[in-house]
Amino acid sequence: MAAESTPDPGIPGENGTTGARHRGRGRRRAPRKRHKGLIITAWTAAGIVVLGGAGMGYVYFKLNGNLKSVDIDQALGTDRPEAADNGSENILVLGSDTRSGGNKKLGGGTDDGSARSDTAMIVHLYKGHKKASVVSIPRDTLIDRPACTDTQGNEHPAARNTMFNSAYSTGGAACAVKTVESITDLRMDHYLEVDFAGFQKLIDDLGGVEITTTRSIDDPDSHLKLKAGTHRLDGEQALGLVRTRHGVGDGSDLGRIQLQQAFIKALVGQVKDVGVFTSPKKLLDLAETATKTVTTDSDLGSVNKLASFAGGLRGISPSHMHMVTMPVVYDPADPNRVLLQEKKADQIWKALANDQPIPKSATKDTATGEAKGVVNAP
Repeated sequence: MAAESTPDPGIPGENGTTGARHRGRGRRRAPRKRHKGLIITAWTAAGIVVLGGAGMGYVYFKLNGNLKSVDIDQALGTDRPEAADNGSENILVLGSDTRSGGNKKLGGGTDDGSARSDTAMIVHLYKGHKKASVVSIPRDTLIDRPACTDTQGNEHPAARNTMFNSAYSTGGAACAVKTVESITDLRMDHYLEVDFAGFQKLIDDLGGVEITTTRSIDDPDSHLKLKAGTHRLDGEQALGLVRTRHGVGDGSDLGRIQLQQAFIKALVGQVKDVGVFTSPKKLLDLAETATKTVTTDSDLGSVNKLASFAGGLRGISPSHMHMVTMPVVYDPADPNRVLLQEKKADQIWKALANDQPIPKSATKDTATGEAKGVVNAP
């Protein structure tokens, strides 16, 4: 990667062009009383699987049976962006909020067994897999969804001016990947999904995650109450934190994204220090939970494959993760929706396509949710 002149946290150096399109800001969105699906543990869950897959004998077969996979490539066919040839990779990380099984008792949403994906992240692994950029896609972004075919072979027509997360609820993983590739013109090399209940259990199995809040948080909808200071969050508290929106910032989903990004950095920074190498039982518990929690594309659909992939990620520390939100502004016509700032977003997609750092100009003067800095790793 070429050296750059202006350092940026996580990815040394930044460059890029300016001249992004500016769109009028609408009113800040009104808070809505609705729980969200979560996916932010997919990255770390994959990292834990590498531990569970090593030297476990017959346990390997049990773990392998836990994994679920979907054949994204077959559903999408050949009409896709070209894969990068520079050693970099893009992974779409989604979260399912299926209201059945363990998720149902966690509350919120519907209980009919249907699924939603309310959080989405593009994880770009730079050549060598020592650094990464993560781009969060707001669920309420109005987009033109392309026609797609789901993994069962059902066809779904295109839709204009619809919410981004409708792609997953319409056609599952394949339609979500198709939509992201149509927005970014980047090929998604892999797909990872984490369910709602699995997130909570994974944090408990890890022994909690330590974070510091710079101000008090009190959100009656997520049931989280934290005073300013340092806390070790158990699974229930962590779940509350990453779905909190009303207790911080402007009450929007954008503010929650900022909390999620801060929590990911804390989680990644601490996962190596939980004693899994010295406690066989903890290792097995983590591997069992992780393999039950994630759904992958078929290329990662075995413990060996996922372990090999995850092993290549273990060198990425929080200081080498650059996390941004896809550039948007509030929709003047509807405060509960956001609009893509295409010219700014194009700076991000072109940077990732060329395996370059995301320029600061791409996220300047965009809607943020005003929750940055509320949560930090200690």
